[in-house]
Amino acid sequence: MAEEIPVLLGEERLLEFLEGAVQAARHYGPAEVLLLRAAGGLTRFSRGHVHQNTAKEEVEVRVAVEREGRVGVATTSSLDLGAVREAAARAAEAARVLPPDPDRAGFAPPRPFPEVKGFDAATAASGPGERAAVVAEVLSLCRPLPASGYLETGLEEVGIANSLGLMAHHAMSRAGLEILVEAEDSTGYAESVSSSLSGLDPGAMSLKALAKAEKGRNPREVPPGAYDVLLEPAAVGTLVQFLGYLAFDGKAYLEGRSPISGRLGEKVASELVTLVDDALDPRGLPSPFDFEGVPKRKLVLIEKGIAKAVCHDLSSARRAGTESTGHGLPRPNSEGPVPLHLRLEPGTEPEQALLSRMERGILVTRFHYSNVLHPKRAVITGMTRDGTFWVEEGEIKYGLKNLRFAQGILDALAATEGVGSELELVKEFFFGITQAPALLVRGFRFVSTTTF
Repeated sequence: MAEEIPVLLGEERLLEFLEGAVQAARHYGPAEVLLLRAAGGLTRFSRGHVHQNTAKEEVEVRVAVEREGRVGVATTSSLDLGAVREAAARAAEAARVLPPDPDRAGFAPPRPFPEVKGFDAATAASGPGERAAVVAEVLSLCRPLPASGYLETGLEEVGIANSLGLMAHHAMSRAGLEILVEAEDSTGYAESVSSSLSGLDPGAMSLKALAKAEKGRNPREVPPGAYDVLLEPAAVGTLVQFLGYLAFDGKAYLEGRSPISGRLGEKVASELVTLVDDALDPRGLPSPFDFEGVPKRKLVLIEKGIAKAVCHDLSSARRAGTESTGHGLPRPNSEGPVPLHLRLEPGTEPEQALLSRMERGILVTRFHYSNVLHPKRAVITGMTRDGTFWVEEGEIKYGLKNLRFAQGILDALAATEGVGSELELVKEFFFGITQAPALLVRGFRFVSTTTF
C-alpha cells in the first residue's frame, strides 16, 4: 500500500530527499536538484451555490547537470531516487548536445538565508469544511444578488540543493478569495490574497462587491478618449506586474529590450512613485531564496520616480559583471529574472480623498484580459471589468459600460498625481503577487467601448 503523503513534507524529510537526490545526480557531473510542491484545495461557487470542491497535489523535481560548460535539465514528478537518477541521465545527455552558453554561471554556493514568516499550519491543513463556512458567509451577505467565485487554501514547499553544498527548504501557506456579484446589467468584484485564511476579510469583501454591483445598474456609455482615472488596487496591480515583467528583467535590460534600457538614474515616473521588490515583507507571501538558491533581499526598482535597478539571476549577473539580486526562475529559463514580490509604496491619502479630487473622470475596479501591445514602450491593452463608474465633483454618479484601454505603463506612472495610503495584495496570472495602493492618474487612454 502506498504511503499517504502528509499535508506538509517538512524540512527534515525534504532535505533528506534532496541530499540523496544530489548524490544520485552528481554521478553525471556537478548537479542541482530543485523540488517544487504545491498542495491544497479549491471551493468554487456559482450564482449563489457551491458547485465544486477539488483537492490537488503537484510535485516536480528539476534536475540540472553540468557537462563541459553546458547545463541540461530534466524533470520527474516522483520522489523516488531511482527516478531522480533517470532524470539526471537525461539532463546529462541534454547538456551534451546543447550549444555552449557564454553566460553560464554555474550553481549558487551555500550562503545564509534570511528568516521569513509566511506559514500558517491551520491554513495549510484547511479542508472543504473550513472553506464552506467562509463561502456560506459570502453567499449570505451578497443575497439577494447571486455571487460566484472561489476560495483556495493550501501550501507550497520549495527545496533546493546542489553539489557545492547548498541545501535549503521553505514552506509557505496561502489563501485566496475572489467574489463576483451579478445584477441584471452590472457586476461587482472583490479579491484578496493572504498567507493565512484568517487574513482574509470575507465580510468586507462581500459588501464591497455587492455595493459595486448595485451602483453599476443601468450603465451608461462614454466615448473613447483620455480621462482622469482612479485606479483601485486590483487595476494598479495589473499595471505594476506587467511593468515588472517588461522593464526590470536584467536580461532584457542588457539586450536593450527593456523600456528602461540605458535609463537607470533617469526619471521614468512621478516622484510620488516608489516601486520595490521585497520577498521578505511578511505582509506579502514571503520567500527567503530564489529558484537558484540565492538569498532574497529588498530591491528598490524606482525611487521617487527615478529608475534605480533591475533584477538579476546568476546568468544575467555574470553578463553584467555584478551579483544576482535573488530573482532566478527555475531552470531552464529563457525569460530572464523577474520580480515576483512587488510593492508600490503607499502614499498619504485614503482612496476616498483621491476620489474627492476628481472633477470628472472614471473609477476602475480592475482590468481584464490584459496583454502586451509594445514591450519596448511598456504599452498594454485590456478591458475594464466588474465596477466601472463615472465620477463628477468627487462623487460616483453612475455605472459605465466597460471600455478597452491602450496605455503605456510608465506614461501612466508619470501622470500619477495621487497614491493611496492603503495596500492590497493582488495577483495577475503568473507574475507573482503585488502589494498595490489606489492611484489617481491623469489622461489615461481608452480606445473603444463595449456593449456591456
